[in-house]
Amino acid sequence: MTLDDLQQQLGHRFADASLLRQALTHRSHGQPNNERLEFLGDSVLNCVVAAMLYRHFGRIDEGDLSRLRANLVKQQSLYEIAQRLGLSQYLLLGEGELKSGGFRRPSILGDTLEAIVGAVFLDAGFEAAQSVIGALYEPVLKTVDPRTLGKDAKTLLQEYLQGKKLPLPVYAVVATHGAAHSQVFEVECSIPKLKVQVLGSGASRRAAEQAAARGALDAAQALVPAGTKRSRARVDRADKAERADKAERAEKTERTEKAEAPDKPEPAERGSRGLRTAAAGAAPHVAAAGAATGASTGASTSASTSASTSASTSASTSASTSASTSASTSAATSAATSAARPDPAAEPCNAAHGDDAARDEASGLPPLPASLEEPRPARAA
Repeated sequence: MTLDDLQQQLGHRFADASLLRQALTHRSHGQPNNERLEFLGDSVLNCVVAAMLYRHFGRIDEGDLSRLRANLVKQQSLYEIAQRLGLSQYLLLGEGELKSGGFRRPSILGDTLEAIVGAVFLDAGFEAAQSVIGALYEPVLKTVDPRTLGKDAKTLLQEYLQGKKLPLPVYAVVATHGAAHSQVFEVECSIPKLKVQVLGSGASRRAAEQAAARGALDAAQALVPAGTKRSRARVDRADKAERADKAERAEKTERTEKAEAPDKPEPAERGSRGLRTAAAGAAPHVAAAGAATGASTGASTSASTSASTSASTSASTSASTSASTSASTSAATSAATSAARPDPAAEPCNAAHGDDAARDEASGLPPLPASLEEPRPARAA
């Protein structure tokens, strides 16, 4: 096939045919090659596809538009368009790339399509490039489902199975056909839970997986009845209602427990009440013991103080008398000493009376009236 056939498919005839030839030349073939044209065509392609999506999908937001554009200008999408144009027949490759099957490689075909867009832009301007891209992408846009936003088959299958709470699919290469430079891969996609096994083939492992995933998705959707589907909004509403019901039951239980709590005596209150009763009962005994201890201590302290004072006073008086009255008579001294000495007969009675009073005070009994006290013997003059 000639370059005229390719220009007819593109819908553009080049004023400078060298630009088209350069766009079809791989770097392995020599100079000038298509790498710089590829750079230019990539930018023009993104701009035109973005404008097409903006016009076709007026209700899709910016994030979804970006995702959809990326899906339309990725290597696999460009590879499919290049295959439709038959670009592999027009490529200029080096001997090494020809032997390794470079004319079938998705990356080389996708880059060549971008280089052709760049060549059209240089040859006739942006409007001409926009017209070529629109003609190439118009069939693709008709197959785009806004609900899937241009996602590939593997992504759609994974999302579908996750929505049904089913295990993810398993991919396995079951066979490889052809020479090393022109291999064809066969991949099996299986969903064990649904007992689905689908084969897919492609020039690369990725392309074969996509083909197998597309068939597995169709089989899975056919097996699962449409009536069992529930929207996510309905599930969310049911979950919210259940959580609200649980919270209301918990609140009622808490209010009931608080209402019944005052009818039950608190253990801590009973314990503190018992302690106060025991302390009140023990108070009189403690007071009596304290009084007895105070009386005994006072009596002993008083006796000790009296004895000490008497001894010191007697010694002082004796010394002073001896020093000052050395000329006094012995009769006067004897009389003074006899008068100062206590009566032995009276001491037992006083001691006994003191002991009785101390016992009465220690036991908390009131003292006897004066009329009932025993008469004490008269002290001798």
